[in-house]
Amino acid sequence: MLFLQTMLETEKKHYQNTLSFAKQADAADPLARFREKFNLPKDENGNNLIYLCGNSLGLQPKKAREYVAEELNNWAELAVEGHFKAKTPWTTYHEILAKPMADIVGAKPGEVVIMNTLSTNLHLMMVSFYRPTAKRHKIVIESDAFPSDSYAVKSQIKEKGYNPDDSLVLWKPRPGEDLCRFDDLEALMQQHGEEIALVMIGNSNYYTGQKYPIKEITQLGHQYGCKVGFDLAHGVGNIDADLHDNGPDFAVWCTYKYLNSGPGALGGCFVHERHANNNDIPRFTGWWGHKMESRFNMRVDFDPIEGAEGWQLSNPPILSMAPIRASLEIFEEAGFKNIRTKSKNITGYLEYLINDLNDHRITILTPTNPDERGCQLSIQVKNADRSMHDGFMQAGIICDWREPDVIRVAPAPLYNSYEDVYEMIQRLKELLAKK
Repeated sequence: MLFLQTMLETEKKHYQNTLSFAKQADAADPLARFREKFNLPKDENGNNLIYLCGNSLGLQPKKAREYVAEELNNWAELAVEGHFKAKTPWTTYHEILAKPMADIVGAKPGEVVIMNTLSTNLHLMMVSFYRPTAKRHKIVIESDAFPSDSYAVKSQIKEKGYNPDDSLVLWKPRPGEDLCRFDDLEALMQQHGEEIALVMIGNSNYYTGQKYPIKEITQLGHQYGCKVGFDLAHGVGNIDADLHDNGPDFAVWCTYKYLNSGPGALGGCFVHERHANNNDIPRFTGWWGHKMESRFNMRVDFDPIEGAEGWQLSNPPILSMAPIRASLEIFEEAGFKNIRTKSKNITGYLEYLINDLNDHRITILTPTNPDERGCQLSIQVKNADRSMHDGFMQAGIICDWREPDVIRVAPAPLYNSYEDVYEMIQRLKELLAKK
């Protein structure tokens, strides 16, 4: 532990571009033991591949299989009685996920619920928190938002009878720059603030890896009387969201990236507690959002559960929740502050190794300040094409390619090692030498 404190956590990091340093860092890493809790992909000879793609799909927790099998057995042996007699009753299964999920996003358990999928939850939140008027009908998003966010926002604008050409305000980087500046968002709000109904930002940009400041954006939006929401798809499990204290009205996320819950896994939703008891907020409703004590009475008017659970529609898919349970147990055991500390250190090491290449063809798009990013670095390689990404794959490195010339690398702190990062850079060096 002393090694990490002196070599990695000091303000001026003393990294070294050697395999021995990487191995020493791994030996001193208090989170290194969690790597064994995940299934690592292997090549045709059974050797572990170096997986740096948790920003697209997290690895499978080994316990996921056990938990899914447990519910399959409950289904086989108990049938409908599993709703109340299973070891973890299906009727309240989602409730056991609330606290560990809330700890990760910095919320109270009642502000968080696991349900639906990301874009579905975004639509549900905009039904409630995008209430345009003739005067105030605009939505602010970042210009290079993830496509699904852009599609969802535009469709909500159209559904409310407005035109995205008039009602969509884009927060853009300045000409010749890749990152958005908060000053420019302030200028947009000053120009359009009285016309804006909703500020809806992706928080951690999928392309550049830039983390947008939740607290400052929320305060700015509320200053102009806007509702504020965030898509944490690339932020949850990756950055400190502190949702309760930072105060946005809502947030949504998926769980299959840094939360390692499986392809197409359920999403999560945050609704700030100031909205918990407001039954007048418009919403789409379903029976699972109705209070438990009268839910099965059937012939009663909708009476929403307090907090985020009141936005539920259908009974939860238990087989899909089981892997989330497996992953969240790991997060609980590791502690999110510890995860975030390693994230800063291991991504800092990746950044150091890239810069140490001293190759003019390489640019890191992601901010250099660790507080303005998660674990992902977006590496732009001049005159590169997808063949470079293919070269990584052939060398046993699984990372991510985004057109036109960016390789996204995300050393996930729960299962990636410093040696993974070191070896990835050796492959990069070899590929650059061939160009």
